[in-house]
Amino acid sequence: MKELVYQFIHHHQLGVVSTTGSDSKPEAALVGIAVSTNLEIIFDTVKTSRKYHNILANKHLAIVVGWDNETTVQYEGDAEVLGNDSDSDNYRQIYYIAWPDGRERAETWPGLVHIKVTPKWIRYSNFNEPVVIKEMEF
Repeated sequence: MKELVYQFIHHHQLGVVSTTGSDSKPEAALVGIAVSTNLEIIFDTVKTSRKYHNILANKHLAIVVGWDNETTVQYEGDAEVLGNDSDSDNYRQIYYIAWPDGRERAETWPGLVHIKVTPKWIRYSNFNEPVVIKEMEF
C-alpha cells in the first residue's frame, strides 16, 4: 500500500492544501508538491501567505492529491517549516527534483520557505473497476 501511495503522489505534482485560519474557518490552496519515500509531502510557500501563518498557529492540515479518473489520495498530517540543517536540506532536494525551478524561487522570492508534512492518516481511493479504497494510519 505504501508503494502504491508513494507512486500515486509522486506522479502528481499538484495538491490542494487545507489549513485552518485564526477564525477557525477552512482555507485551501493549490500548491506544487513533492513526496519522500516515507510519504512526507514537501511544498514551498511565502511567509506572507495565509497557509504559512495558519501552519505556525496550527500544524494540522489536510491535502488532496489527484482527482482525474476518480482516483485520489486524501492526506492528513502535521506540518513544519524546514530549517537550515542537513535533514531539512535533504527534504528540499526531494522538492527540487520534482520542481527544478524551485531553486531559483528559493534564491529570488523574498520570504520563501519549505514546508514538510508528516502523514498521520491517508486514504487512497480509486473508484474504477475494481474499486479500491484503502486507509493507512501512522
